Amino acid sequence: MVELHENVTLMRTTSTPMKTASFLLLAGSLFASLAGVSAHAQEKVFRCGNEYTNNAADAAKRGCKVMEGGNVTVVQGTTARGASVGSSAGGSAARAPAGSPRVEGADQRARDGEARSVLEAELKKAEARQAELLKDYNNGEPEKQGAESRNYQKYLDRVAEMKAEIARNESDIAGIRREIGRLPAKN
Repeated sequence: MVELHENVTLMRTTSTPMKTASFLLLAGSLFASLAGVSAHAQEKVFRCGNEYTNNAADAAKRGCKVMEGGNVTVVQGTTARGASVGSSAGGSAARAPAGSPRVEGADQRARDGEARSVLEAELKKAEARQAELLKDYNNGEPEKQGAESRNYQKYLDRVAEMKAEIARNESDIAGIRREIGRLPAKN
């Protein structure tokens, strides 16, 4: 029994230096990373109009102001496609992406006519649906169905759903009309 106790003690003493060493290693790496973060956070950031820099020499040349109080996060953006190319032309016509095949005028007119007929058919369906919804809605007082005469909340919920569906359908109709308006005029 004494021998078992000695083994446990021996195991305890061998694991303590391991724990201490791993703790010291963890604490040291944490301190090093925090020191790096604090050194990075203390670096001066300069604002030059809408641009930011941490180059003091460049900032002095350009007359930039030092930013204080808070971190600055700058995300590099990209320019819009064709912003510099073609913007001097002043045209607002949509251009096909580079590498796309050129479509002849007659083919494009046929495609536009087909798109117009599809959109007009969708518009007719949406307008017919809107008329049906408005008829069922009955100016906010639709007829009660089944259990709604006993449960008024069910009735109110159905009226609210009908109103929301009418609003969605109106939005769809407006969107279809916008799409039709974007198409070239009929020939």
